[in-house]
Amino acid sequence: MSLMGTKEIMEIIPHRQPFLLLDTIEELEPGKRAVGKKCVSYNEPFFAGHFPGEPVMPGVLIVEALAQAGAVAILSQPDFKGKTAYFGGINHAKFKKKVVPGDVLTLELEITKQKGPIGIGTAKATVDGKLAVSAELTFAVG
Repeated sequence: MSLMGTKEIMEIIPHRQPFLLLDTIEELEPGKRAVGKKCVSYNEPFFAGHFPGEPVMPGVLIVEALAQAGAVAILSQPDFKGKTAYFGGINHAKFKKKVVPGDVLTLELEITKQKGPIGIGTAKATVDGKLAVSAELTFAVG
């Protein structure tokens, strides 16, 4: 059972379809950590061109999904209610496994450092417990 569905997620972050890349938030520690899920469907609009005959979820969208999970963790703090979390940087991104239609992405982000509105999180996306993407994400709340 999820802690939050799409409706509740959209009350925290400003993303909307087709760019909302979270289906649920399974675990949440405001300001510290979030774990979300994305059920990857063949009907995703990006699969029409990435790649015809071999649909693969673009790595940049997996990183964005991780950032959205992190944004839920950050923006669920009372001080940041109604704000937006912006990318400040992406470091050490590694792409280890293709993500294809039918996969369920587990998106985990842990805030490792925060000073005021600026912070850093370590992120990983897995499918069936296997690492697909890892990265260090920097954010700025504005």
